[in-house]
Amino acid sequence: MSIADSIFISNCREILSTGVWDTNLNVRPRWADGSPAHTIKKFGIVNRYDLSKEFPILTLRRTYWRSAVDELLWIWQAKSNNIKDLRGHIWDSWADENGSIGKAYGYQLGVKHIYPEGEFDQVDKVLYDLKHDPASRRIMTNIYNHADLHEMGLYPCAYSMTFNVSGRRLNAILNQRSQDMLTASNWNVVQYAVLVHMIAQVSGLEAGELVHVIADAHIYDKHVAIVKKLITQEPLPAPKFIIDKSVTDFYAFTRNSFRLEGYRYNPFDEKIPVAV
Repeated sequence: MSIADSIFISNCREILSTGVWDTNLNVRPRWADGSPAHTIKKFGIVNRYDLSKEFPILTLRRTYWRSAVDELLWIWQAKSNNIKDLRGHIWDSWADENGSIGKAYGYQLGVKHIYPEGEFDQVDKVLYDLKHDPASRRIMTNIYNHADLHEMGLYPCAYSMTFNVSGRRLNAILNQRSQDMLTASNWNVVQYAVLVHMIAQVSGLEAGELVHVIADAHIYDKHVAIVKKLITQEPLPAPKFIIDKSVTDFYAFTRNSFRLEGYRYNPFDEKIPVAV
């Protein structure tokens, strides 16, 4: 069984059995018909993935991992806030008529700041520190910029990464304020697992542990029956993650720099409604 499957099943069972419904509250998300999209949730879920042992991708159903990587590169490499630079259409609902999602996600990572060592954006400061000061406990990014929230198409969900070197292992903590367990949980885990592998490689390190901290882990009301069915699927072994070892520049990675060898998954064709 993939460790990602095991963790996902455990999280969903915990939410469904001991979670709290928000049906008594006025919620922001809406379904396509305009009705409120209520959730059952757990506060403060923490999951740990040892990337040196296994790549954390679901086999209960297919995770479109290449599309997840596309979005990751759009945010962390291109540092773009325009959906015209992104393969796919997952951000279309939050973009304006020009394709911009405002001062969100990639925009924040690309803003330059002044440090004693020089001028860097957040990504380049991480890369610099890992090479020049790997013992630092200050290697992190944060895109939840309160001054710019009013100009964002969507407030960041996965908003902060903290990197920490232990020996030759690069470990990281992903902080997420909100997690739609059915549609986005494994998507985000796959993305940031790939990111840790990328940054570790160009920093001369090995990928270590990814810790995923979720403040509000929830299942939408119209997703409950789907989740119950999904977690009864038979988990399969995790695939092998293969990264192009010749890449030494973070910005030289492409979607074709990664492969999953032996990725098998269960068919699961349930139509999943999306709340916006």
